[in-house]
Amino acid sequence: MIVIAHRGASYDERENTPAAFERAIAVGAEYVEFDVQASRDGGLVVFHDLELDRLTPATGPLRDRPLAELRELGIPTLEEVLALTSGRIGVMAELKSPRLYRRHDIVARTVELLDADAVVVSFEQAAILETRRLRPELRTVQHVGFGVSIRAAARYAWAAGFDDRRASARGLARARAHGLQALVYTVNEPERARALAALGADGIFSDRPDLVRRGLASFGERGGADLA
Repeated sequence: MIVIAHRGASYDERENTPAAFERAIAVGAEYVEFDVQASRDGGLVVFHDLELDRLTPATGPLRDRPLAELRELGIPTLEEVLALTSGRIGVMAELKSPRLYRRHDIVARTVELLDADAVVVSFEQAAILETRRLRPELRTVQHVGFGVSIRAAARYAWAAGFDDRRASARGLARARAHGLQALVYTVNEPERARALAALGADGIFSDRPDLVRRGLASFGERGGADLA
């Protein structure tokens, strides 16, 4: 089973920051997942929330701030994150609410920067379809259960992403039967990670990749191999 550091090792460090990504590399996660948005002036940045309030001293929507202000708040650019991770760990770039950033062409500009072994993730079917059109060699993860079915995702995606609160043996088996990899988010308890491994999940997103990796090792789960 693959362990994907959710926004980096975000239990130990502030999420979606260089420190969180460095920590994920240090503890042996196979991938880091991060979220891509755009500043008011079109700069591509890595940040999860649509609003700045939870993680910075600023308030209001991220998209209302210019890139220079976001950098002062410690928000990294996509280019900085890709430079940090290149050749060191796999990347899964989530296109966060891309419909809000159509004027900045966020999907095309993001996928243009990604290496061929990167993975693109989204809840939005249109974003995954555009990725497939622009960079058909890139693997894609379509989150399912929020308006997109497993059957629909199987027509164009490489993997299905399941919310752990909805993940079931039946759903994971259906994804695999349709030729999809089955990934589950967000799992921070070793016991749950072991249960998902037993159910046939191919990978999990975790804020605590070190803890989950140790738990899987004690279960006898090999890990460390790339996803097919």
